[in-house]
Amino acid sequence: MEIREARKEDLFGLLELYQYLGDNPVPDESPELDALWEKITGDPNIHPIVLIEEGMIAASCTVTIIPNLTHSQRPYALVENVVTHPDHNGKGFGTMVLDYARELAKAANCYKIMLCTSSKAERTLNFYRRAGYESETKTAFYQKL
Repeated sequence: MEIREARKEDLFGLLELYQYLGDNPVPDESPELDALWEKITGDPNIHPIVLIEEGMIAASCTVTIIPNLTHSQRPYALVENVVTHPDHNGKGFGTMVLDYARELAKAANCYKIMLCTSSKAERTLNFYRRAGYESETKTAFYQKL
């Protein structure tokens, strides 16, 4: 097993995994897709994290470090696209990528790390709670654009 930041060659493995996040079909290869991936992997504040198991991406999340003028000018982190391949559920892989994201946020001196989930399933909410996230202090709002 290996946990690391995604590399250029991980693009289509990651896109295949993202199908399990909902309506996310794998797009065709294109110059626009390549340019977007270059932009993501070239940005020092965006960290797509992958967990490789038996030659495939088994779990992933992305943590973005956001510069900030409050809280002594310390940045904050936002976690998105948390997903584990169904064949690997229950093995702790999701927790491992979230732990890796937290370490990246700590290394960047973030004062907090946040994530949102659209899931109402108690199993999913408890997964995030066990990973150290709490849902009682803040209220999240969402607006689809």
